[in-house]
Amino acid sequence: MFDTMTSTKVVGAGCGALLVFLLGGWAGETLYSVGGGHGEDEQQAYVIDTGAAPAEEAAEAVPFADLLAAADPAAGQKVFAKCSACHKVDGGDATGPHLNGVVDRQVASIAGYAYSDAMLTHADKVWNGEELNAFLASPKGYVPGTKMTFAGLPKDTDRANLVAYLATLP
Repeated sequence: MFDTMTSTKVVGAGCGALLVFLLGGWAGETLYSVGGGHGEDEQQAYVIDTGAAPAEEAAEAVPFADLLAAADPAAGQKVFAKCSACHKVDGGDATGPHLNGVVDRQVASIAGYAYSDAMLTHADKVWNGEELNAFLASPKGYVPGTKMTFAGLPKDTDRANLVAYLATLP
């Protein structure tokens, strides 16, 4: 019942359908493409004025010391909620070391806490405002290989408020 002529027709129909599909895609792409895409210099034909001001350049960066001087420890306590999953402020260690007295403390200096080798290489530094700012912005960027998996705090004001809060802890 299924002879060679029938199988030839089935294969031919499949090839024909594929050819129509490919040609339709090529025709649609040709009709609706946005640019030449062949290395030609393309320029915008016209600009629609929306009345909005052009994007201003980024404001000049404020030194972290100035942000820290104006920081709000109460706001920093709210930011600390992100840290409290791994760090305690009651003198006990958790996943991370406790943060009591961390400001102006030697890096990797909590006795009994198992710091990563990467953090131990920074043990000659002190957690001052600038060091904490750099670390909190991107822990893995500042200390590659650290065990701290937190991505960091992107906002300067959040980091300043957090450091101000940590400075109030005994």
